[in-house]
Amino acid sequence: MKRDYYEILGVSKGASADEIKKAYRKVAMQYHPDRNPGDKSAEDKFKEAAEAYEVLSDADKKAKYDRFGHQAFGPGMGGGGRSGGFTADDIFSQFGDIFGDSFFGGGGRSSGGGGQARGQRGSNLRIKMKLNYEEIANGVTKNVKVKKNVVCGTCSGSGAKDRNSVQTCGTCRGSGQVKKVTNTFLGQMQTVTTCSTCNGAGQTVTAKCVTCKGDGKVFGEETISIEIPAGVQEGMQLSMSGKGNAGERGGPNGDLIIQIEEEAHPELQRDGLNLAYDLYISFPDAAFGTNIEVPTIDGRAKIKIPAGTQSGKIFRLKGKGFPEVQGYSRGDQLVYVNVWTPQELSSEEKNLLEKLNKSSNFKPRPDKSNKSFFERVKEAFN
Repeated sequence: MKRDYYEILGVSKGASADEIKKAYRKVAMQYHPDRNPGDKSAEDKFKEAAEAYEVLSDADKKAKYDRFGHQAFGPGMGGGGRSGGFTADDIFSQFGDIFGDSFFGGGGRSSGGGGQARGQRGSNLRIKMKLNYEEIANGVTKNVKVKKNVVCGTCSGSGAKDRNSVQTCGTCRGSGQVKKVTNTFLGQMQTVTTCSTCNGAGQTVTAKCVTCKGDGKVFGEETISIEIPAGVQEGMQLSMSGKGNAGERGGPNGDLIIQIEEEAHPELQRDGLNLAYDLYISFPDAAFGTNIEVPTIDGRAKIKIPAGTQSGKIFRLKGKGFPEVQGYSRGDQLVYVNVWTPQELSSEEKNLLEKLNKSSNFKPRPDKSNKSFFERVKEAFN
């Protein structure tokens, strides 16, 4: 179970943005990987603090968290709850400015040269995922094989033939950035640009890996476990951080974007959170009344058809629709009654109906409620 974000940073719910920022910096410095080499527990706490700060430093995310807690951020939906997707490099990339230039030699992670050594970020991947109504209603975990660029197993992503082939960049001295000071009539102006020698990696390779030709990545395949929350809809996109293409020479991975597609149901139709079902019954059943089973996304449900039910009657099965994504609402299932009229009749059936037709009880009469079909549909939703 996840710990409370305020507890992780050691602040109260009423803490200001500056207090939250200072608290995060304090915790991050305490558990920074460079201060705790090889300590898995410290690294987990470092990532945990970053996850808490990602939410509490954003006004919208903080408001959602204050109202719904961790349930406000479901798996794969972005905007918090990403401790499993965070890497230390992600944290330095997003929040490096918080540590300041004096923290471990320039706000990044030390790597021999004393600065931030990172390659180019990998590109995002997009896949389509088709789900049936049952999977959408209950949520599902899918294991998907994705063909993409993966980290080279020979050089572990460095792009170098061996350790001796990797050197700290002489231009940026391992920082991946070059500072330039220009004198202007307003005084000195400092600009920071990506080092052109190492392309921001902070290191240069003298002999390339024979497998990946120095890229640090190769084309391969990865099986990814994707958690789909209940209630998703056609066209909705989910994002998994760090599950896209591998970056060049140790750079961070891109993201995996999952686009949801709905598989048509043989009997039910979706309308937002609600479901609709066309029920056909015979004239005798409509006249005498009956009990009948109808399909739902949870199985079959029995409903009672009162005697004298008219065609066009709408029954509502409360709570038998789809749940709201990361919410507490749930839709209903609407059952539309259609009285079936036979298209072929025997002589005996024709004679019987002709006798019944002479009875005043079988003459059609307008609905006494004087409500239109659309008014009855609206009434069923309320």
